[in-house]
Amino acid sequence: MGLTASVLAIDAGNSKTDVAVVAADGHVLATARGSGFRPPAVGVTTAVGTLAETVARAFDAAAVTSVAHVSACLANADLPAEEEQLAAALGERAWGTTTDVRNDTFAILRAGVSEPRGVAVVCGAGINCVGLRPDGATARFPALGRLSGDFGGGWALAEEALWYAARAEDGRGEPTALARTLPAHFGLDSMYALIEALHLGRLEQHRRHELTPVLFATAAEGDPVARSIVDRLAEEVVTMATVALTRLGLLEEETPVLLGGSVLAARHPQLDDGIRTRLAARAPAAVPRVVTARPVLGAALLGLDRVGAPPTAYERVRRCFGT
Repeated sequence: MGLTASVLAIDAGNSKTDVAVVAADGHVLATARGSGFRPPAVGVTTAVGTLAETVARAFDAAAVTSVAHVSACLANADLPAEEEQLAAALGERAWGTTTDVRNDTFAILRAGVSEPRGVAVVCGAGINCVGLRPDGATARFPALGRLSGDFGGGWALAEEALWYAARAEDGRGEPTALARTLPAHFGLDSMYALIEALHLGRLEQHRRHELTPVLFATAAEGDPVARSIVDRLAEEVVTMATVALTRLGLLEEETPVLLGGSVLAARHPQLDDGIRTRLAARAPAAVPRVVTARPVLGAALLGLDRVGAPPTAYERVRRCFGT
């Protein structure tokens, strides 16, 4: 007798989407990977349509047409209003009897904890922080960049490095090796040449992300300006985590603080040490830990939470994803 599909787990990020069909006992019946989920760029209808292609492949592989519950953790679901809009759009697809949509940061949080309790700070292309308690209480931020008071993420770090490097070269700012290392990454000999290449489109804008590792390498060589940017990021990560812990009433309790996303998972020594030192001073009970598990695992665990799965199901789904 075949296993009955219980949860459709979706982790849809800006660059890729992972989908898993999970049975009530935790067996992963099928997985599929698709392209990124970008409603702000292409519209909700088109974005969900692209997502539907990935779901269809997973359903076909699992030999099912629907599940009991859809657990979707989606990039660009930054506000409750956006979650509601996307939940309605996914609900129209009739993939499951019930549908929950959360920001994709919740997937990283849930993947890193044994129960829905803790705080996660994710720093990849952008930065975000969420917190969760077993009673359903959450803490979160709009995470819309400078508009909502954020600093961090690969894009912001690259912008900051470019700003300091440009001012160093033309004399408005203090000297920094970034004025040499940033243009050198693209084979250019000056910040003027790099600025011109970006402005005139000879270098595509998305390639600015390549400068984030250059920033960390320059900081590791001891450049004071580059190190100050890294320290600022460490301060921001700890500030977000501390505020989330305070909102949830967990500041004085031993609580996991999960660090995820490409920038934090890279374990840059200065950043890693800076976060842990500051967190120990401001939230001594917090237990920091880097999460490298695939976020779709977190979406699956959130789905199992919703359907009331037995403890063995959680153990099995974690084994299926190698954690």
